[in-house]
Amino acid sequence: MQPLGKLRLGVNIDHVATVRNARGSAYPDPVRAAKLAESAGADGITAHLREDRRHISDDDIDRLMAALTVPLNFEMAATDEMQAIALRHKPHAVCIVPEKRQELTTEGGLDVARQENRLAHFIAPLRDAGCRVSIFIAADRAQIEAAARIGAAVVELHTGAYCDFHAEGATDQRDAELERLREMASFANSLGLEVHAGHGLTYDTVGPVAAFPEVMELNIGHFLIGESIFRGLEAAIVEMRRLMDEART
Repeated sequence: MQPLGKLRLGVNIDHVATVRNARGSAYPDPVRAAKLAESAGADGITAHLREDRRHISDDDIDRLMAALTVPLNFEMAATDEMQAIALRHKPHAVCIVPEKRQELTTEGGLDVARQENRLAHFIAPLRDAGCRVSIFIAADRAQIEAAARIGAAVVELHTGAYCDFHAEGATDQRDAELERLREMASFANSLGLEVHAGHGLTYDTVGPVAAFPEVMELNIGHFLIGESIFRGLEAAIVEMRRLMDEART
């Protein structure tokens, strides 16, 4: 079997900011974490500027744009405020995600099919500004078709259910969800969409997803920041990069 193309790793540094904000201090600095991730082999940095600014701040985005030499993937809700911020900065990529104030983390994918017209108009200025527009969705045929119709360049498939089933030891459900991810990655690719994946991936779960030939990028954050407590951030990323590369062969 021939090796697959290199799989990109985007490192989400949101939860470095979560730790910083727990004390209301300037430390640890998510921009420093982003630069360490660069040196460890990350192909991009992901940061989610939430409406309530619970972790990443506006100043963090300003500094990331100035400091990074790898692309910034700016995660955002589909609001006028976030659109204006993205258009001011013009990051390499914007990823549109669902957002609820009460949630601990992003729960599920964006329901593109139910708000297709609004989202088509929302992403048009971002696309015109040169941003690669990604839509974070469940591995669902209707959502993928809607993402293609509105003009998104990328879909990021939500891997949270697969990872949760793995953690619970529910092997039948895990395997069924993995197969659904595999089928929908292939389907999205057939529509001309670039396919990414992420949410909840760990050393134990990354391999099967990384092996999907259609998947071009994984975005991983919480696990890597947690593992960095024990290994250090660079070592945690290097190990994830190794597992991803191994899966691609």
